[in-house]
Amino acid sequence: MSYQVFARKYRPRTFKDVLGQDHVVRTLCNAIEQKRLAHAYLFVGPRGTGKTSTARIFAKALNCTGGPSIDFDPDEDVCREIAEGRSLDVLEIDGASNRGIDNIRDLRDNVQFAPTRGQYRIIYIDEVHMLTKESFNALLKTLEEPPAHVMFIFATTEPHKILPTILSRCQRFDLRPIPADIIANHLVNIAANEGVSLSEAAAFAIARVADGGMRDAQSMLDQLVSFCGNSISEQNVNDIFGVTSRDTVARALAYMLDRQLPSLLHLVHELAEAGRDMGQLLSELMGAVRELLVSKVAPDEASNSLPAEWRETLATLLARTPTDKIIRLMEVLSTAEEHMRWSTNKRLHLEMGLIQAVHSLAEANVSDIIRALAGAPLPETPIATEPLPAVAMPGAPASAPAPAPAPKPLPEAPAAALQPEPEPIIAEEATSLEPIDDQPPLFGDMPAPDMPPESAEPVARNLTPEDWDSILETVRTKAPLKAAMIGNTLFVSDEDGLVFIGINPEDIHTRDALLSEAITDLVRDAAQALCGRRITLRVVADAGVPPPVVEEMPPPPPMPIPAPKPAKKAPAPAPVEEKPAAPASLRPTEEEFYNDPLIELALKEFHATIIKN
Repeated sequence: MSYQVFARKYRPRTFKDVLGQDHVVRTLCNAIEQKRLAHAYLFVGPRGTGKTSTARIFAKALNCTGGPSIDFDPDEDVCREIAEGRSLDVLEIDGASNRGIDNIRDLRDNVQFAPTRGQYRIIYIDEVHMLTKESFNALLKTLEEPPAHVMFIFATTEPHKILPTILSRCQRFDLRPIPADIIANHLVNIAANEGVSLSEAAAFAIARVADGGMRDAQSMLDQLVSFCGNSISEQNVNDIFGVTSRDTVARALAYMLDRQLPSLLHLVHELAEAGRDMGQLLSELMGAVRELLVSKVAPDEASNSLPAEWRETLATLLARTPTDKIIRLMEVLSTAEEHMRWSTNKRLHLEMGLIQAVHSLAEANVSDIIRALAGAPLPETPIATEPLPAVAMPGAPASAPAPAPAPKPLPEAPAAALQPEPEPIIAEEATSLEPIDDQPPLFGDMPAPDMPPESAEPVARNLTPEDWDSILETVRTKAPLKAAMIGNTLFVSDEDGLVFIGINPEDIHTRDALLSEAITDLVRDAAQALCGRRITLRVVADAGVPPPVVEEMPPPPPMPIPAPKPAKKAPAPAPVEEKPAAPASLRPTEEEFYNDPLIELALKEFHATIIKN
């Protein structure tokens, strides 16, 4: 006998051999046992999930000796004829090549004949969605009221292309993608029967690429046996099918959560040079991020498909990464996947997406601000800047240059020429509410260059309520407008430089002003001059602080009603024979305009004056 591929050799023969479709098998078995058989069935599902195999097994159970029965012998003549496609009572039709109305008319005439050996004449149409609309309409009447010995079984991967009138006449069974662990275990059993050594990691790698299709997984295993012989490892699967190993995915995920952007991009460069599919890599990363998110939100639902040696490291990184950051990470990667789908340069969009993903972990969002206002410290969000491998760049020094000889001294120049001009200060957007200690103050009085330093610095101590009043007075002297914005505050405590300031819970304007960088610098400078230490402000809600006083604007005075002007007499009519005189101008005189009550009221309301040209 000629060689049979694994997909045909290990095709399911009975209901017990069907894997991953328990809901379909149980329903069909109960229908056979209870004699509740319909006249039309529709099997829907992705490729390689068992639609044709389930239809043949169902046909065997209906036409077996003594049937219908679920406990049939798959080796008897009737069942072997059905399995090999040569049974006269089971007619298998390919819907893609027999889609015309003439084929359906011939089929409608043939179903009138009685079965030869079994109890049913079964018509199985694969890829039924390929039939034309006219063919569907020609099949409607026969499908709704077929002869008692006729049963229709349809299979399709695209049920939305089937007419609703056909769907309503069938019992529909949705075959789901087979889970990866079931596929992997079945591949291990096939390899054991064939005398092939297949590692568990390699079996799971094949199952992940098969994406729920058992036939695809069996075909891949057949190809691997031809390539590797009797021993198959995970590396062989990665090399042949361009799959990224789970260890590599875990390493990339660790780089991402640890914000080691150079290492992450270097890993992507290595995978691209090795010929790995960038779309597949992003899909694996998104699957790993999804697993981390599920394990953080619902630990009992996690699948733990990542390698065991990486779980402790990823758990540590996951503990310090908030859930909203992981959700934002998934959104960025999903956007990158959408861009890669329609782009020819997939690596570019992958790298841009990874850079944006790492930076999204370092951004301060609304949740961080709320945690900071509640008194909790912000999570540390540095981005690692470890050096990349040395690359020769034109005009750039090497990564470890040799010590250069000392430069020759420049000729002396006037002091005014050597002194650089002061650079403008640009306030960058702060990602944390706490002021940075080593940053020079952006606002406030800077000492003059020739000002002598103070002879003695104050002794470091904690602030007191009186000190806070002094600080407000100092700020009021330097910046009266800014001090007016934080006047409605109350000193709470000073815990070794961590100063708590109370504000009214409804006074959001004072809170925002007190946390602004300009006022924070003024307060810190004044506190350092007073108590000899740099302080950090913390704003807390205190109902004891009186609410801000809102000055009400007085209502505008009622607008006076101007006195009516006396009506002017109409000019006397001119004689008919003479030319009529031009009408007098209706524009008021200059004196009348200035004395108009409305004009006077407008000048008073807006404190304006009229400039005469």
